[in-house]
This record gives sequence, C-alpha cells and structure tokens, in this order.
Amino acid sequence: MSSGRPPRRLLGTSEHGGESGESAAHARGPAATHTGSVSGDNPETAEPLSGSREANVAQIRKVLGNPPDLAVRELSLGTGGQVAVAVIALTGMSDADVINENILKSATLEARADLFDAEPAVVFDRLRQLVLTVTTVLQAATLAEVADQILGGDTAVLVDGHPVALICDTAGFKMREIGEPITEGLVRGPREAFTENLATNVTLLRRKIRSPRLRFHELRIGAVSQTRVTVAHIDGIARPDIIDEVFRRLNGIRTDAILESGYIEEFLEDHPASWFPQIDHTERPDKVAAALLEGRVAILTNNTPFALIVPTVFIHFLQSSEDYYERSVFATAVRLVRVLGIVVAVVLPAAYVAVITIHQEILPLALVLSVAGSREGNPFPALIEAVIMEAVFELLREAGVRLPRPVGQAVSIVGGLVIGEAAVRAGIASPAMVVVVAVTGIANFSVPAFSLALTLRLLRFLMMLLAALMGIPGITLAALAVLGHMAALRSFGVPYLSPIAPARYGQWLDVLVRAPRWAMSRRPAPFAQDRVRQEPAQKPMPPRQNRSEKGG
Repeated sequence: MSSGRPPRRLLGTSEHGGESGESAAHARGPAATHTGSVSGDNPETAEPLSGSREANVAQIRKVLGNPPDLAVRELSLGTGGQVAVAVIALTGMSDADVINENILKSATLEARADLFDAEPAVVFDRLRQLVLTVTTVLQAATLAEVADQILGGDTAVLVDGHPVALICDTAGFKMREIGEPITEGLVRGPREAFTENLATNVTLLRRKIRSPRLRFHELRIGAVSQTRVTVAHIDGIARPDIIDEVFRRLNGIRTDAILESGYIEEFLEDHPASWFPQIDHTERPDKVAAALLEGRVAILTNNTPFALIVPTVFIHFLQSSEDYYERSVFATAVRLVRVLGIVVAVVLPAAYVAVITIHQEILPLALVLSVAGSREGNPFPALIEAVIMEAVFELLREAGVRLPRPVGQAVSIVGGLVIGEAAVRAGIASPAMVVVVAVTGIANFSVPAFSLALTLRLLRFLMMLLAALMGIPGITLAALAVLGHMAALRSFGVPYLSPIAPARYGQWLDVLVRAPRWAMSRRPAPFAQDRVRQEPAQKPMPPRQNRSEKGG
C-alpha cells in the first residue's frame, strides 16, 4: 500500500493537468459536462453559503450526515482573535500532513498578526494569496460545491462573515502501489499496470505520451456515487465525430452509481444483445497509449484499474501488446497460432460430436475401431458426454479463478487430472473425449482477451448442439451465421470486422500478420483523421562497402 498523494492540481486546471471543467466543456460543447449534483436531487445543497460560519458548518454537517470522520477545526485570527475561521475535512480522504503544514501551521503562525485586522472579504483574500501554501486554492460559493470537494478529499476553509469558502487541494489516502498487470502478463514489455486511483492512471498515460495534444476531459456519472470518469484522446489524431459520440453516450447514462468500468461498458455498446465484446478493456498503460496513438479514445474510471478503449474491432482481441515488442516474424507466427486456437476452441468439440454421431465414415478404419473400443460401455451419447465434460471443465476453471491463487492453481491442475481419470475409469467419458476437452481448454487459454474467450466458451456449446443435430452441415451453418452476425456489428459506427470486411487491403499489414514497424507508416483509417504515423521508406539497410574494401 502507498500513502503518497495523487498529483496536485494546477490552479485553474482539472486534477489531471488537462483542461478545466469549463474549458473542457467549451472544447467539446455541451456534451462534455454531466448534469447532476454531488448530493443528488436534494434542494438544500443548491443553496448558497451564508455569511455565518457557524450556520455553514452546521449545514455541511447536516448534508454529510455528521459522519465520525468529519473533522472541524476552529481558529481565531487577528491581534484580538476577532476573526473566526473553520477548517473542515474528512480525515480518511485528506492528507493530514498537508493540512497541518500548509493550512493550520501557516494560519497559526500569523494568527495574531495585524494581517487579519480587516474586513472578512479582505481576510479571505489574504488567506488565499498570502497564507495558505497548498498548490491549488479554489473558491466555492454553494453548499453543493463545498460538500463535493470535501467528499473528494479537499479541505474547506470558512471565514466568518464571508459567504464563500476556500477549497484547498489536500486529497491523499491509502492506495495500491503500481504493480504488474494481473490479467495481461507479458514476457517482454513494461511491468506497470493501472491502479484504482484515477489521478495515478492519468499520470501513467502522461509518462507514455508527453505531448500537449493529449487531452483529458472529466465527467461525473452516477447520481449517488458521483464517480469521476475521464475521457482521453489525442487532439488532431482522433476523429472528432467519434469523440463527440463518446461524450453523447456517456452523458446519456442515467443511473445511481458507477462502481467499475464494466457498468459503463454495458451502457456504451452498439449492440447490447450480442455475445461478442465491442469495447476493449485493459489494465496496461502501454496498450492504452498505443490505442490513443492510433486515434482511438480511452475511458478511465475512478476506483478501477481497467480502462475502456473505443472503437474496438474484432482483430484487436487477437492482438497482444507483446506483438509490438518482438520482431515481426515471431509476432506474426504467434498471431497465427492464436487464430488456430480460436478455431480449435470453437469447432473441435463440435467436430468430434459430429463425426462420432453422424459422419463415422470419414475416419480411417483403424481410428474408428479405436474410438469405438474406447466408447464401449459408455452410457451417454457423444453430445451428452461432451456437455458433461465441458461443464466440469468450466466448473474447475471457475473454481480456480475464485479461490486464492495458490489453492486455485492446485485445484485446477489436480482436479482436472483426477476428475478426468476418474471419469474414464467410471465409464462416464471416453479417453478421446477427455483429450478433446483438454485440447479445447488449452486453445481457449491462447486467446489474449478474456472477454472474447468467454464468447468462445458459449459458442462452443451452440456448435456442439448443431453438430449433434445436423453434423458437419450444422457446424458450417453455425459458422456462417456467426460470421454474418459479426459483419453486421458496429463499434461506435466502425464495422466490427474492419479492415477485413469491408476490405481495406492497405491496412492488412497489422491484422493476421504484423509487418515490421518501419513498414506501418499510416494509422488505421476508421479511427484516425491524421493517418500519417511516420515518414515512409525507413527500412534499415546495411552499410555499403567502399571501394578499398572491395579491392581487398
């Protein structure tokens, strides 16, 4: 755990060092702001602050429910202690060291100075300009604004007789340290992953892309949770119509709470009923940075380490960040293996059921006799046998995920071996079926995207059912139906099978094959308005021999 504070907000900017809320709304139009207040529809929170410090403190306590972690420190300033000041913060959300050193200590050192022998408005300005030494000091005039900032970890300073509060940036709380990605491990590549802190995640992106064109726009979504959501894109590369569509869909979300990026994902999909994932999610900053450089848009949600990337097409789920860190020939070979893994994961159990049930004649005689001998005494038809074994395998996989990691790995490995051997000895499943299920499971693990792997697991059962009813023609019809469905899908208006269908041959350098970096001089057309990635003709060449070397 780390107790380090998130990066400080610069005066007049958002917490992420990008545009302020007002300027961000200006840049993207009305879609960049989200309606709703921090305290929901409570009309009391819309009231302006009064000139009475005691009344304001009482109202803040009432709005927040007088929680036990609400700290209120009273100060008396001026040569005669005639100026009353209240400092209000949530102890668990704020950094106590910053409050003590930059607010309380700074104010008490000047407590009896004639600096505060003035009208409340003048004292207010002197506190803001001369005394408080935090990086950011903003102003809030309504109860809703003050409550919202306190809930975010900031500290409010109230001056008796003045109806405006000073908001000091003191946010700081325990958070998880930056570690390695859990779901997207690589052999070669960066070892850092997003955390649950939004400011940290934005900083990780800024370290990858040190450009003033990198834009961040913050929204609040959730009438109760008021979850901070940040939209990231690179100005001049991402298409404006895609950016506007992202903001339109985000501003269309009307719900009480957003607790994880998965909540947002279901509100943003073009085709919610489809089994196929249409939005990519990742915990790797390097993957998000690469997507931004392609012209895509990232959506970061507070309290979750997973960022969303839109638009997303099918081929993105077959790609891994490591493909771009290894030489192109090896990356291409691995991609082809993944494609083979997808075919095996979906078709192999269905093909086995079809052959055993209907098409025995296509097998060599020796193999037919071997399979028939292994199935002798089996009480179940091939379909039921396959469904039982696949269901058991899914149970083992789910148990391995939910249990603690050391125990889960043991359950997955030992459980699979024991149950498979026991099923064969009991005559419930044939050895061939155990091999088919095991190979299918391994092939499913080769898919880089977990969301696509879930889709393949569902399709596998559908394929097995059609194979038992119609044989190989049933598998063919199912495959054509799936391809037709995929061709009809869109992700933020971009065809799901792009650039394969519709065919854009110039972009096939990064589909099933991964061309060398020097050959990919243009960005994908569906995402980027500025398609020039680098100068062409950068293929490395060996140095030429001079004449003296040729002559020996």
